[in-house]
Amino acid sequence: QVQLVESGGGLVQAGESLRLSCAASGRIYRINDMAWYRQAPGKQRELVAIITSGGNTNYPDSVKGRFTISRDNAKNTVSLQMNSLKPEDTAVYYCHAEVKPASWRSLEVWGQGTLVTVSS
Repeated sequence: QVQLVESGGGLVQAGESLRLSCAASGRIYRINDMAWYRQAPGKQRELVAIITSGGNTNYPDSVKGRFTISRDNAKNTVSLQMNSLKPEDTAVYYCHAEVKPASWRSLEVWGQGTLVTVSS
């Protein structure tokens, strides 16, 4: 079994910063892409940031320049630094990873989610 555990959510005011972290544990041979998604009330889950095992990153325009994703391959962790937060960033944030528990097998794994609330 592979698990992703997130931490770092909370309540902040607009313009402030917050850092989310996610740690993978269990039987892990390799982790390919790692990403953060978010889901606001009444809306679909959307990609916030993605990082490959080689460190290439991609962001939607809504967070580009404000959010930064990073990972530590040795520790199987991924982080999301969120700066200049806006009320529209309020959502439950989910960590996601493509995990290979063995060389011949791949799993899509989700964290339990962490709530980020940005007040105006």
